[in-house]
Amino acid sequence: MEITINCRLATSLASRMRDARAELARRWLERIAARVNLHPNAVFPTDELLDHVPLLMDHIADYLEDPADEITADAPVIGKALELGELRHSQGFDAHQILKEYELLGGVLFNFLVREADEIDEPCSRSELLACAHRLFRAVAVIQQYSTQQYLRLAAEQVREREERLRSFNRMVTHELKNRIGSVLGAGQLLEDPEISSDPARRARFAKMVTQNADAMQEVLQNLLELTRMDTDARQQRNVPLPRAASEVCRQLREMAQSAGVRVQIDELPDVEVNAGAVELCLTNYVSNAIKYANPAREDRWVRLWSRTEAGEGGCELVIAVEDNGLGVPEDARDKLFSRFFRAHGTVTGVEGTGLGLSIVRDTVEGQGGRAWAEFDGVEGSRFLLALPCRRSADRERRGGTPAQAEGAGPG
Repeated sequence: MEITINCRLATSLASRMRDARAELARRWLERIAARVNLHPNAVFPTDELLDHVPLLMDHIADYLEDPADEITADAPVIGKALELGELRHSQGFDAHQILKEYELLGGVLFNFLVREADEIDEPCSRSELLACAHRLFRAVAVIQQYSTQQYLRLAAEQVREREERLRSFNRMVTHELKNRIGSVLGAGQLLEDPEISSDPARRARFAKMVTQNADAMQEVLQNLLELTRMDTDARQQRNVPLPRAASEVCRQLREMAQSAGVRVQIDELPDVEVNAGAVELCLTNYVSNAIKYANPAREDRWVRLWSRTEAGEGGCELVIAVEDNGLGVPEDARDKLFSRFFRAHGTVTGVEGTGLGLSIVRDTVEGQGGRAWAEFDGVEGSRFLLALPCRRSADRERRGGTPAQAEGAGPG
């Protein structure tokens, strides 16, 4: 049963905890970062979240001072605990790490109170001292409970959403591969016909059909492989500066651009960290599409990659754009661009494809808490964009951090 004696030592300890809340928050942050291989700037990636941490200290101090000031489900501190659970889910923490995070908080606060108690000249019985310790860890446990519950709820929703998406995606991919295999088999059987095999023009046409469908099936399988990589634990994903990610994409597509006579230009980009796998996957799709659909009638064919930050509905956003002066997209096809298996130029150009690339971009960006869309200023040319939530700046080299810290998780 909770002891409700008016303890003057508890009052003094609570007051000192409130005064030291900023320092206590810093100690907790550093211990989390060291334990889970995250840079401190990634533990609480926005100033707003970082400002909420001292609120936890205040409410724990309130309960330490007065056990009647129970931490209930409608208390403001519980709202912050729920936000923290949501953040940890987005960062790819597991349940053990969340429990460990609050164990670290309890340790930081307990060590602080032990030191302070020796300096306070207030009468206190042994039962009152034990009651203070009990209230401290009860307050931490209640906040931990709500953070963990929110994390587990979001994790369960994510599993259900992925299962449904996987079933739907499998149905569509199966249909696509079935049609492609049917085309290959049909063309192959026709090539065995002596009448066709003796006609070079017809033989070449059916051989091309086999090759094109085989290439399309290979692209489908490559896209499936990319999707499986994006579903890996977020803690295993690399964060890199945006300029490095953009340069890597252009390096991979250099030969493709040169053979198409397309000049790829990268504007000066902010030195902010992004999820390497997600951003490189999206930019590769955007830039390769811009190269594929370059306008052959233009002497100067170019693709430009640039970025900006802007205020969005949910706060600051990093917007990355790939702009070109190519064929553009017909107006009646623009609303369907990010739909699976849709190809805006499927009947206009000789470019083969599966129509999966932009849908993968959309799913990938939305999985990072962002959005993807396209803009058009006229009939020709296009601008494909993606927006990701801004994060607080982190030093590119982590200022001497360990390799694990340099490549720690954190939404990009």
